[in-house]
Amino acid sequence: MASITIGLLSPPLLIHGRKTHFRNLHIVPVSAFGESQKRISVVVKATGESSESSLNILKSVQNIWDKSEDRIALVGLGFTGIVALWASTNLVVAIDKLPLIPSALELIGILFSSWFVYRYLLFKPDR
Repeated sequence: MASITIGLLSPPLLIHGRKTHFRNLHIVPVSAFGESQKRISVVVKATGESSESSLNILKSVQNIWDKSEDRIALVGLGFTGIVALWASTNLVVAIDKLPLIPSALELIGILFSSWFVYRYLLFKPDR
C-alpha cells in the first residue's frame, strides 16, 4: 500500500490505499496580475512490498551492457537518442509558437477524428 499526500494551495488531500480523505478546504484569494502563490507539494510514502519492476529494468540494462562488444556504439546511440528527443521537443515548441499552425493542426485533428468515427465506429457492420 502507498500513502500519497498532495497539497495545491490548500490543505493536503490524503489518499491511503483505496480510501480518500478530504480535509477542510480554505478559499485562497488569487490575483489576476500573476502575484498568486504557485506551490505544489507532493509527499509519497511507500509501505509494504517493494517494486521489483525498477530492479528488472536495471538488471536488463546491465545485461545488455555486459553482453555488448561495442560499448562506444551503445554510448553513441544513447547520446543520439537524447539529442533527438531534445531536438524534437524544441521543434514542437517552435511550431506551437507560430500563430496559425496550432489552430490548423487542431482542426486537422478534429476532422480526422470525425472521419475515423464515421468510417469505423458509427455503423455496426463496420465495427
